[in-house]
Amino acid sequence: MREERDLYNEKLELTNKTYFKGDKIPIGYFPMVVMIAIQNSNGEFLMQKRVESKGGDWGVTGGHPKHGETPGQGIVTEVNEELGIDIKGKEIIEFARGCDGKDCYIMYYTKLDLDIDKLTIQLDELSEVRWFSMEKLQQMVDTGELNKDQVEFFNKCVKFLKNKKVMG
Repeated sequence: MREERDLYNEKLELTNKTYFKGDKIPIGYFPMVVMIAIQNSNGEFLMQKRVESKGGDWGVTGGHPKHGETPGQGIVTEVNEELGIDIKGKEIIEFARGCDGKDCYIMYYTKLDLDIDKLTIQLDELSEVRWFSMEKLQQMVDTGELNKDQVEFFNKCVKFLKNKKVMG
């Protein structure tokens, strides 16, 4: 069964319209994308590598909330589906939101120490997960290993962390 998703307007307001994954989206409406930076006590970020059939690129955990889910509920669902962990009740901080003409997005941050060997990754979506230092992420930006959306995400995340002085 195809996944139904809600549509938003350019002001990030939920509309009464939905679409099914793969369908053409009407002009003036946007899907919601949620993403989360998970940072450990060593200051490293959890990154996941998508399977080759989904591009094979590295990125943060995220996706589209399902129909009826708020973006906050959607990020909890995505982390649970992709990594097999429940972050409900953990401190999750929204650090950026907007619409870019293609999608509406909300970016989140949380600090968690996880044993990646104990994660249950979604094998039809991901091939591996790893912790990366900011230095390694910067190298990945410089060499083009991170796509434009991921670079934009980390630029906003770094700005947020510098403002919050949370960076480890």
